[in-house]
Amino acid sequence: MTEITQQDGTWTFDGETVRIVPGQGRGVHPVRRELGELVVPLRAVAGISFEPHRKGGRLRLRLREGACPVLRAADGRLKDAADPYQLSVEKDRGGLAEYFVEEVRNTLLLDQVPSGPTDGFLLPGPSVPVAGGGGDGTASFDGETVRLTWNWKAEEVKSSGGPVAFPVSEVTAVHWMPSIGLANGHLRFVRGVAGLTSAPAPAPEFDPYALDLWGLSKKEYTAVLVAAAVLVRLPNAMAPNATAPIATAPDATIPGATTPDAIEPGTPKAPGTAIGPTATGAIGPGPDAGEAARLSKAPVTPPASTTSPPPSPAPAPAPDAPPPADDHDVLLRRLRELGELHRAGVLTDDEFTAAKQAVLKRL
Repeated sequence: MTEITQQDGTWTFDGETVRIVPGQGRGVHPVRRELGELVVPLRAVAGISFEPHRKGGRLRLRLREGACPVLRAADGRLKDAADPYQLSVEKDRGGLAEYFVEEVRNTLLLDQVPSGPTDGFLLPGPSVPVAGGGGDGTASFDGETVRLTWNWKAEEVKSSGGPVAFPVSEVTAVHWMPSIGLANGHLRFVRGVAGLTSAPAPAPEFDPYALDLWGLSKKEYTAVLVAAAVLVRLPNAMAPNATAPIATAPDATIPGATTPDAIEPGTPKAPGTAIGPTATGAIGPGPDAGEAARLSKAPVTPPASTTSPPPSPAPAPAPDAPPPADDHDVLLRRLRELGELHRAGVLTDDEFTAAKQAVLKRL
């Protein structure tokens, strides 16, 4: 048996499994602490490597695609510090890390473990009950029911309706996206019949089946554990659309905006009318598909010469100017929110300072 113990955690290899126990220090990411101990069967491993650097190095266990529900739910968006299959190695333990790598590699070769994608999950996923999130609320899952509860930062369309609960049997997909830069992330649950198309969803801040993640604390990353625990229980968990991002209707970000769902069921549509997003992004009539195809294929004939030149075609309307990337009011509002969260004890001094500096650089 081979073992390497660091402040970041302990990895043990017994010839059949890699046992990963995260450290409990303040520097260990909340995702790894909440996920806890992992037992990775050798058949789930695609490779292993040690990446040395000046201050030590990093052990990296590479799993076969589809083997781990957490990695499937994260879809490559986990930071290195949150990745449970990475271990920070101190400078004087580089030799031991390299020996650990050789032991695992040799066993993979001897057992002829394939490195390609799997047909199903080879790890069980996070234990339940599990909870995570941040931003405007918290998501929890007990193995049967998903619950979303809102805090004081939630939009009125969410808070006025109170907490939301629904059985996992109604979920057809789950999508997690962390906050990147000033763009908020989300944890969204899709409900309905798998395989049927539906209207674009509201933006996460207005969607009662989604958390709006602001990226103000590392703990927000724990929402991916809820996503993984739900994902592993979906019958279509390995299908591409089980974790695919959901289309968002621009007008649906405003409560009360008209969407296809607002049209009374059973109302007949006029011939040549399509209900869906138009060229301007609004929901309304669109061109008939056959007519559009006929117009796109029709030859363009130049106008015949006349005594007076034909009137010039009306200029196409200029597209709306995109909003500025870093709106001054948005940045000031974000600074106020950071101060409130820091005073409430949600953010530590270090997290508050780092987040504030990131915002001030954009002013």
